[in-house]
Amino acid sequence: MSKKYRKFDASFKLEVVNMIKDQDMSVGQVCRDLDLGETAVRRWVQQYEAEQLGGAGIGRPLTSEQQRIRQLEQQIRELKMDNDILKKATAFFARELK
Repeated sequence: MSKKYRKFDASFKLEVVNMIKDQDMSVGQVCRDLDLGETAVRRWVQQYEAEQLGGAGIGRPLTSEQQRIRQLEQQIRELKMDNDILKKATAFFARELK
């Protein structure tokens, strides 16, 4: 029998983390109340804490700020690749003109 994995969106994860952080509920209590796995919830809390300290965290970002940061980092990577291609093309055509 295969185990069915559930997927949760970032807003739900953030809500669960806020229950633990802001409402001083224990991880075990939240897991029992919402029928969640303790390992996953602890990972969400660790990810949230890492994001709050400015780190990238693990997995998909929870906060909208981290989502935006990752999106901007991806755009930077793409622009750098485009820039490298243009530099190589300029050098190639400069050699052809000589």
